[in-house]
Amino acid sequence: IQKRWRGYYVRKYIHNYYALKKYLEAISVNNEIVRNELQEYAEMKENEDKRKDLEKKEKEKKYQARKMHYLLSTEQIAGIYNSPFRKSPDPMELLLRKSKPLSHRRQQIKSPFAYELHDWPTCRRPPTFSTAQLLPPIGGQKPQGPFRDTAEVLRQRYKPLEPTLRVAASINSPLEKAREEMKKEEWRNRIHDNEFLPFSLYHKNEKYDPSLRRSGKYGQETYGIKHFREVQPKKWVTDK
Repeated sequence: IQKRWRGYYVRKYIHNYYALKKYLEAISVNNEIVRNELQEYAEMKENEDKRKDLEKKEKEKKYQARKMHYLLSTEQIAGIYNSPFRKSPDPMELLLRKSKPLSHRRQQIKSPFAYELHDWPTCRRPPTFSTAQLLPPIGGQKPQGPFRDTAEVLRQRYKPLEPTLRVAASINSPLEKAREEMKKEEWRNRIHDNEFLPFSLYHKNEKYDPSLRRSGKYGQETYGIKHFREVQPKKWVTDK
């Protein structure tokens, strides 16, 4: 009884079949409207993308026409886009006639004589040149090739001046002082103090050093000098 009563009550007062059918029809109409709007938006975006692509291609074509303006036909010679075998000129030829040539930017070259002589530094330090733009930093990787180390090259380039004795000595110093300094320099750079005597009389007083094989308290060996066959009388069986 309760089951049947609940079913009757729900069908009568809670669940409305016609209201649900009307709600589903409204949802289907709303979905159709949304689909149509999305389709229009997609077509609009596609047309806009096509228009942008056409504008980009047209701009690129105009730039190429300005860049290749030297291929324009003249009164004497026809250009590559104006073939005499064609009935009408190529569209690129017409575009070349309408476009202007591409102008090149002139680079401003700084004169090397812009500085003056008093701007140069003294000779004690390396000259410094002022540049408008700083050079980019050099990478840590060593360049390929037989190049020396950068620090070694800079050390050799900016090494201090090593003047000679004549330049380093004062012009008012006496001659003996300069000679004394030169003798000290020669004595310091000398490797050994043994005098070189290239004459044969120098070697007469030297004693002769005999070899180890031929010198000793037993004397020289007789074998190989006096006889060539070794004789041992103690091992003889008879005296004959």
